[in-house]
Amino acid sequence: MERTVPPPDTAAPTPAGAPDADAPGLLDGVPRQRGPGERAVAGVRQPDRQPGPAAELRRRLRPWRLPPGLRPWLLLPTPTGTPFTFGYALLLCLTSLISAHANPALVHALLQGSSTDVTHLVRTPELVLVGSALWVAGGVTSPFAIAFVLVLTALERRIGGVRTAGVFLLGHVLATLATEVPVGLAVLAGHLPGSSLHRLDYGVSFGVAAGIGALAGLLPLWQRLPLLAAFGWMLLQDLLAYADPMTNWGHLIALGIGIATWPVVRRWYATHPGVAGA
Repeated sequence: MERTVPPPDTAAPTPAGAPDADAPGLLDGVPRQRGPGERAVAGVRQPDRQPGPAAELRRRLRPWRLPPGLRPWLLLPTPTGTPFTFGYALLLCLTSLISAHANPALVHALLQGSSTDVTHLVRTPELVLVGSALWVAGGVTSPFAIAFVLVLTALERRIGGVRTAGVFLLGHVLATLATEVPVGLAVLAGHLPGSSLHRLDYGVSFGVAAGIGALAGLLPLWQRLPLLAAFGWMLLQDLLAYADPMTNWGHLIALGIGIATWPVVRRWYATHPGVAGA
């Protein structure tokens, strides 16, 4: 038998605009279904509606929308924006309250036990280096206490809390050792009396001085020079007054330590993600 040929397709052509019966995903009897071409058109995202002049004016008038440089509260530490400075400041407030209102004999014992004099540095160096940084000489209204809040807040917003703590501790520890070790050597050589090994030496001023030096390297030149000039002149005046030369030398040394960190803190600043306006 010969192979039969199927008859030609005599089905009526599909009207233009009507859905194709063989198209996948279409249901018979359901009107106004989208075809394949219509799906692509429907997937195009329409442009967002632009805010009107009134909405734009309200946005500009909101103070929390100001740029970071114009937000004055960013000068102060916050729990989320600067957790290291905020927590440290609370701790210093607590120890300052103890120093102001506790029994004087107890306060003296606490300060003496936290002093970074030569005797304590030889016996318990880790304990006194940490303990001496828990007190503020002169209370929370002293110039170094105010500088602590402003400087460490600004530094932490630029390089982060852990790195700010590192700069602070670097200045605190190195400046303490640089001032106390020569005292011990002078006592051994007979140039100073033995009482020089026992003195009250505590506070956050060395760490703050290092923070000022480090922060200056992150500021523009027109802010950096006045900051260094004003702080350096204050330290030189204290040194010339010769009231506490060892501490005054320690402040100058700590400032130099902070300046020496400029290459590192600038690299940290370049990689820091920035600070939210919290």
